[in-house]
Amino acid sequence: MPFGEVVCGAPGSGKSTYCYGKHQLFTAFQRPISIVNLDPANDSLPYPCAIDISELITLHDVMDKFGLGPNGAMLYCMEYLEANYDWLEEKLKDLGGDAYVLFDLPGQVELSTNHESVKHIVEKLTKSGFRLAAVHLCDAHYITDASKYISILLLSLRAMLQLELPHINVLSKIDLLGQYGDLEFNLDFYTEVQDLSYLANSLSSSLPPRFAALNIALISLVEDFSLVGFETLAVEDKSSMLNLTRAIDRANGYVFIPKPVPGNPSGPPGTVNAPNLPPSARPNTYALFSSAAGPLKGPGAHARDIQERWIDEKEAYDAFEKREWRKEGEMIRDAEARRKAAEEVAKKKEGTERQRGGIRIRERKDPQKDRLHNQMDVSEG
Repeated sequence: MPFGEVVCGAPGSGKSTYCYGKHQLFTAFQRPISIVNLDPANDSLPYPCAIDISELITLHDVMDKFGLGPNGAMLYCMEYLEANYDWLEEKLKDLGGDAYVLFDLPGQVELSTNHESVKHIVEKLTKSGFRLAAVHLCDAHYITDASKYISILLLSLRAMLQLELPHINVLSKIDLLGQYGDLEFNLDFYTEVQDLSYLANSLSSSLPPRFAALNIALISLVEDFSLVGFETLAVEDKSSMLNLTRAIDRANGYVFIPKPVPGNPSGPPGTVNAPNLPPSARPNTYALFSSAAGPLKGPGAHARDIQERWIDEKEAYDAFEKREWRKEGEMIRDAEARRKAAEEVAKKKEGTERQRGGIRIRERKDPQKDRLHNQMDVSEG
């Protein structure tokens, strides 16, 4: 059964960068991953692309042929992909049933909030057996302004209702948040979407008084649904990527168990050795419900830790990481130097032993020859 993510979000939210970072992470873990580019305007992909919509249709061709603008041409491209879904289906079959696929959507938000083509494509993928989760990226700097924060709450809520998938909203570029000034509340207020009535004063001060009733209505709308929450992401930080990966795996039900290796033939603790099965089908002795319903654990799993790392004490943590990287680099260089020195010593020792062996061969006496010489000496006498 193939699993995957539908990666969506506004332009500049970091979708392609996230896909590239995830490809690097999964490759390091030897975990299967394939990326599908569904943005017909993206002609400079940072990641290795398994399937590219530009093989089917491009934005520039549509604009030139029909005289459409960028947004209208993008909608046409998605409708064209929906009408030619069999092309995408055949490409996905070539990836195999054990694939983990990232679908990189265009940045036009109306595709995941209003337009029906992406929704229909997702429905067809689900019917074909894909277990998908939607990953909706929002730039983290929006939470520094109350009105912008309400706007991404509404955008995230609309995408959740439109796509009808297990949904993970993500505040991307959290490592750059300190550049936009101090937060009015702690980070967990924004990630957990706590009592939004506290934002009423900030909204009233930034908007004319006639919008006061509208502000209260928007706040009530988000709170009545009580669906939106956020994970955080610093794509260059391994702990942040791992924490988000665990949240997504819990959403789409993916359980990855590495194949047994020569040094550890039984696999990780608590797993059942079934090497003949694909990774997505290998059994696990732990209860999946407890894994799915329990809280996330590990570094960066709580908003307080994230705030300390990226906002309150960012400079101290950065300095600490640089020192650790320097130590790690020195350890690697020392280990490499010791390895080369050991190889040189071994080569010299081997050469010395060969020379000594040659001398011993030249100096070794042959007893048979000695007897023949003695017999010849006796006969001559």
